[in-house]
Amino acid sequence: MLSFANEQQNPPIAALSPKRSSPLVANRPTRYVLVTGLTQASPLLSGKHRTCRVTLIHRTICSSIALGGVAVRLAMEVLMKLSAPIFQLKRRAKLMARNNSVPLNEALDQIARDEGFARWSLLSASISSGTLSETILSRLEHGDLLLLGGRPGHGKTKLGLQLLIDAVRDGRKALLFTLEFTDQQARKHLNSLEGDGCSDADSIQILTSDEISADYITQHMSGSEPGTIAVIDYLQLLDQQRTKPTLSEQLQTLGDFAQRNGVILGFISQIDRSFEAGDKRLPDIRDIRLPNFVDVGLFNKACFVHGGEAQLQDVA
Repeated sequence: MLSFANEQQNPPIAALSPKRSSPLVANRPTRYVLVTGLTQASPLLSGKHRTCRVTLIHRTICSSIALGGVAVRLAMEVLMKLSAPIFQLKRRAKLMARNNSVPLNEALDQIARDEGFARWSLLSASISSGTLSETILSRLEHGDLLLLGGRPGHGKTKLGLQLLIDAVRDGRKALLFTLEFTDQQARKHLNSLEGDGCSDADSIQILTSDEISADYITQHMSGSEPGTIAVIDYLQLLDQQRTKPTLSEQLQTLGDFAQRNGVILGFISQIDRSFEAGDKRLPDIRDIRLPNFVDVGLFNKACFVHGGEAQLQDVA
């Protein structure tokens, strides 16, 4: 399950681990007509959307939902295809409210109707149907610093790479700064996340220099369009060389750069082994492996993965 620390701003959503795979899983979303007659009568949908995009996720689930008063048992999740990421839709609504002098909730509902939902709350809830990486992408704002934390083998790196692939599919520029993989290894991992005949990962720029640091990243990303996403692999290696500034200084530099330029930076992070000696189901911001002091409040959001579960939370 994927949960949120701030439930008023971010409603709970479901996600599944890629470790629990099914032979029925499709590599890419497929379009289906979902019981068309019932869909038209459903209070969940309105307007032009008569066909839903059904996303086959990492393992099949069965859930009972009501469409037009009829319960339908599904072994998949339904996801409406939005015309833009949810943060852009929110900004569109704010602009509409300001220009038309209407309450923000009315503008949000209008945007939702344009997207095929009866009201904003239903559009927001629809995000629950996406994969974990798609959901994270939809929650990110320009200038965010995102932490992706987990113990070895629990999927944090895979999540970071999938986030980059989803960013490319969303029309964004995506970069991987890695101090862990060679270019060939990174390409192999990225390609393994795509199906045959898919080439989105080819658009991801991979940088493997030993000089990767805050200065290197900001110089390379200078001039990037707002919404560009970069993943740094991984956080604790940024100051491994004594010639580089401390990790705290580098994070401050990267945070300032992200805010000024509207780019989004994700950091894959190790979790201290002491976490496994406790009784928590999931690690949190206190479990990050940090040999020296770092202001974790510099991060805006964090996602922690462990044992097939994940938690996305606001930090700052």
